[in-house]
Amino acid sequence: MSNRPVHFEIHASNPEKSIAFYRDLFGWKFERYPVPGEYYGVITGDETTRGINGGLLKRMGPPPTEGAAVNCWCVTVDVADIDKALAKALELGGTQALPKMSIPHVGYVTYFKDVDGNIVGLHQADPNAR
Repeated sequence: MSNRPVHFEIHASNPEKSIAFYRDLFGWKFERYPVPGEYYGVITGDETTRGINGGLLKRMGPPPTEGAAVNCWCVTVDVADIDKALAKALELGGTQALPKMSIPHVGYVTYFKDVDGNIVGLHQADPNAR
């Protein structure tokens, strides 16, 4: 056993709206699973690319309240251009949670909230970051 993350889940008040958001932002694919409830597999890329796939399901309660502390694990997505990815997330209805920050010799990171208030990280690798 490797103890590495192998799956993530996005909880959504309106699964179809969230599916459209992530499909349009990252090009992810979604497939409905034949299980009780509303559950979709999330395919984030092909098997030859580093990363994990996940799931999207109907939220079982109210969405996160504005200003509440983060009470879950936050998933960060590797992107080629962090500024373009953030701009696209905002264009699709997301909101910025934290401004872009530099991690010296690693790259840049920022966080946004999706259309249901879930926090998502964006990371752009750049060994020249200061």
